[in-house]
Amino acid sequence: MLKQVLFYLHLAGLNTGGKMLSFCLLSLIVTTQAELLPGSCSFQESICDYMSDPSFLSWTLNPSGHFITVEEQVQEDQRKAVLLGPDVDQQDWSCFRMVYQVTGGASLQVQRRTDGESFDRVLWSTQSSSDSWRIASIDLHNSNEAFKIVIEGRLGAEEGSSVSIFEIRISDRYCIECDFEEAHLCGYANQWNKYLNWRVGKSENNTLNDKAGQFMYVDSTDSKGFQEVAKLVSPMTTAPLSGCLSFQYQQYQAGDHLFSLFSRDQAGQYEELWRADQKENNFADWSPEDKVWIPVQVDLKAPYPVELVFEVGFNGPHGGFVVLDDISFSSEFCDGRTEPSFDPAVANCDFESGFCQYVQSDGSLWRRVSVKPNIYMTGDHTTGAGSFLLANSRLSLQSGYVSRLFGPSMPGSQKYCLKFFYSLRGLSGADQALSVYLYYSDSSKHEQMWTQNEKIRNVWIAVELTIQSEKKAQVVFISTCKDIWSCGSVGLDDIKVTPGDCSLLASSLLLPSHCDFESGLCGFSQDKVGDSGDWYLARGPTPTSYTGPGGDHTTGLGHYMHIEASVMLAGHKARLLSSTLRGTRETQCLQFYYHMYGSGIGQLSVYLQTGQENDDRLLWTSHGEQGISWLRASLNYHYDQQHQIVFEATRGASVRSDIAVDDIIFERGPCREYSDQHIPHLSLSGNNNDIQTMHFK
Repeated sequence: MLKQVLFYLHLAGLNTGGKMLSFCLLSLIVTTQAELLPGSCSFQESICDYMSDPSFLSWTLNPSGHFITVEEQVQEDQRKAVLLGPDVDQQDWSCFRMVYQVTGGASLQVQRRTDGESFDRVLWSTQSSSDSWRIASIDLHNSNEAFKIVIEGRLGAEEGSSVSIFEIRISDRYCIECDFEEAHLCGYANQWNKYLNWRVGKSENNTLNDKAGQFMYVDSTDSKGFQEVAKLVSPMTTAPLSGCLSFQYQQYQAGDHLFSLFSRDQAGQYEELWRADQKENNFADWSPEDKVWIPVQVDLKAPYPVELVFEVGFNGPHGGFVVLDDISFSSEFCDGRTEPSFDPAVANCDFESGFCQYVQSDGSLWRRVSVKPNIYMTGDHTTGAGSFLLANSRLSLQSGYVSRLFGPSMPGSQKYCLKFFYSLRGLSGADQALSVYLYYSDSSKHEQMWTQNEKIRNVWIAVELTIQSEKKAQVVFISTCKDIWSCGSVGLDDIKVTPGDCSLLASSLLLPSHCDFESGLCGFSQDKVGDSGDWYLARGPTPTSYTGPGGDHTTGLGHYMHIEASVMLAGHKARLLSSTLRGTRETQCLQFYYHMYGSGIGQLSVYLQTGQENDDRLLWTSHGEQGISWLRASLNYHYDQQHQIVFEATRGASVRSDIAVDDIIFERGPCREYSDQHIPHLSLSGNNNDIQTMHFK
């Protein structure tokens, strides 16, 4: 049985010039009179407009009220419970806040379901068990289309595993906004310190404000030395924010304490946004007689998740105290200006239509090329048959030349994740064929960020670099040709820049509609009834020579699915089934990458399985050898009932018949770029397998 847990806030009294400020003990059960939006529920006597999906375990209202829970596992193989919310028609920004508890290895997800989508978008997820209630805060973008909130709880394998929800509040505000009137303080939390902490105060008889209410405060009487710092931490933002942050504070003995505001990202890196002891910010000093609230406005630029940290530390004998209240946010900057924001997407390039915003300073040493599918040389990373850049693509009698490719300028004081793919080619030396530098135009200096050390050839290798510079800088790709014997040819493709830290982006929530097989099978499973072979999860080359890929498509060093022809007979089939997909009347786009290299290659087909006997519908097919590149396939389909997508590989005439798939993506369609609607997909003839298929542009 779950215990009802209280947020314990210290009882204290503070004497200020004969006037007493009283502070209270707040229970999580306390309700507020704030205006709530549809989808909010306190689960006091009912589950409001929510309902359990009958296909899974049921959510039940606790007999004592106040929360719903999933505790019992009815079927051995059924551990999931799905709670369906009402339609939410959200025209403005809003905040979804949930008080919950998971125990015994259980997990909890909040998803967004939109008509026309086969998959729900994961907004938030946790697998952290706790012995008390916790708070999740999720920023909901303004949207012109209605959606449902879907909450998925999954029981763990441990005895006593449970998932419970105490309260759901959806309000028309940003999640970092707070007036501290709510019992759970809008998700703000004191970072516990043995001596010095933020506490909740309550103003009575209008002593501190023009109306009675709650606030946060720090009192120096709790401090035992000058080393303690009190930290009040906001919920982590879940969507990019840019605008004006406002709050008000009061302080006593300003010269004997430090009051600062920081942003802190998921990596724990701080950035100071404001400090009270700065001359331009120190408008007034508060004394008990003045009762002056000091307003503060500070620009906040958070293109990636951050939390606000209000810090107070005491550094003088008198100490004093700080009072904080009424945190708000506006999407306009504080001075009303509309600051031109830098869009990192300007640095993205797949080189299909040119060099984008990349330029060379040393002539045309980087060449834009394309390679027709063949059995000797890989094509580009984007489609397998498109364009990429190639350095050192021609022999030169002049040794010691350097190929430099400059990207667009990027503003300083921000964190970016740079991702790109490179591929080693040719037979010459491959040591340090490619390096990445940051170039500072104001000082003409280069700072090395990375240099190539993998020596795998004809495989596109992914590289991710976190870039942070205080000054404006450009990314420079450099390939050096030392001499004719050490002049490694290297390809470059699919450059992408996004805000944030690469390690955090990689660990962020995965889209259920995207599967790269790096974290398992994503709900795909073997068809044990309708096939005579198996799909295998693999990494690196397949066991049989002259067939199969040398690496995966996602990173070059990751996982993919393939059939192993050496353990199958000619004509045997292996069927890979997707999870059950919701039907929709709208067109859907299915995109994936496939690899069909080997002299005995059979056939790869994609079917839509309706669940009715003998009613599989052929969507796409390809047969025969297609070269050593990963090729992209893209197709449109629609079906308004539940269904599954089936990848069926047929073993060819010989053991050199390995077929692989990777990077399967379902999107609300139609496909944006192109689609392969041809059935069948004609295979390439042997005459096309010619090394002279490289085309310079």
